[in-house]
Amino acid sequence: MAHTWTRLHEHLGCPPGPLTFDMVRQAAADNLEESDDLDWKEMLPQPPRDGRWNEFAKDVAAMANTRGGLIIFGVQDKTTALVGIDPEQVNQQQYAQWIRNHVQPYLPDLDILKLTDGTKTVLVVDVPASEMAPHFVYGSTPRDKEQQAAVVPYRDNDHTAWMAEHQVERAYRDRFTRVGRAEEELQRNIDFTIKTIAAHATAPSAWFVAVSRPQRPLPRGAFTMDRDEARAVLEAATKRAQALLTRKTVPGPLVGMGDTRLNPRPGLRRWVCNNFELPMNREVITELHYDGTVVMAANLSFIRESEEPSGQDDALPVSERLVTACCYDFIATDQEQQRKLRLDSTLQLTAVIISPDEPRALAPLTSTWGDGPENTPPHARRPHYLQPAHTALSPAAADDEGRSSADELCTDLMNQFGL
Repeated sequence: MAHTWTRLHEHLGCPPGPLTFDMVRQAAADNLEESDDLDWKEMLPQPPRDGRWNEFAKDVAAMANTRGGLIIFGVQDKTTALVGIDPEQVNQQQYAQWIRNHVQPYLPDLDILKLTDGTKTVLVVDVPASEMAPHFVYGSTPRDKEQQAAVVPYRDNDHTAWMAEHQVERAYRDRFTRVGRAEEELQRNIDFTIKTIAAHATAPSAWFVAVSRPQRPLPRGAFTMDRDEARAVLEAATKRAQALLTRKTVPGPLVGMGDTRLNPRPGLRRWVCNNFELPMNREVITELHYDGTVVMAANLSFIRESEEPSGQDDALPVSERLVTACCYDFIATDQEQQRKLRLDSTLQLTAVIISPDEPRALAPLTSTWGDGPENTPPHARRPHYLQPAHTALSPAAADDEGRSSADELCTDLMNQFGL
């Protein structure tokens, strides 16, 4: 999914939104100079001939190693004259293959699009600032075809340079710091949610808690959903979760929120829905953060007075059907949040099942006959702790990927019961 805020948006004073041909034309007419996040190219990408490197792969890697940006083909770099390209000569499949073959680690979020006014066409390569930088470019000379070499390009103002050893070392250090910080943010949200649950819980219970966070969170102030937009995300997520599920299960957290889903309340740079004030319903929390983070939690052990406990002894019941519904609701909410905020970043997802007050045995409930009653198999483990389950969701992921991510979370959690 393309960036919604670029050098062109800033130069033209445009609000965040999709890049258009008119924006490219106006920026070229204004002689907007190249920079570390804007590169004008007159000719379409060409295969390597006598040179060592695939120039397209080098240019893309350089921008990903810096802070991301746009490579626009069809505009002369010196005069910024908009000359256009022949759209019939664009071979996106080959361009993607060059990236796969010549750039390591692979860049999964590259976006390539053609923009036209019906007369002229430009090719825009939208390069994200990579969380996995530094990216090496691999190549060989015609004389030494078996001898591969690797370099790390980066953008230095308006041109491409090669990283020295100390710059590569710093880039790796920055990568590991980013990864650690992302994990800390995920855990911080999980810990805060668990504290909130523990403060409100009136009886021992097992909870599903899940957090997703974009690898590149939305900058503060870039876009803020209002209440109606947050409500629309939750309503759309409810429908998406039902469409994603291909098998019958129990109602998930989105349905369990009831009317509270229609009235999100403001929080600290987020919209919050919880129904702790409604003791007759299953307790649920859903948060939509302004930076793209999603938090979801649901009481897995909720039992109405008219129902008989399904667990054994003092173990807290954990229904496999309900965990499945929670995972699908969580994925559906992530996808709708991605689309609403136009996030162009992969989401990192973590889910866990915990007892918030103190460690207690967790008893899995499952059914041998599909729609039949659930019970705890005699061979099942009843652990006091479960390890967190992790997965990822790419930008604008298709339904099949959403199902796969939901199933992966559910399987990784329930397998810890020995099922």
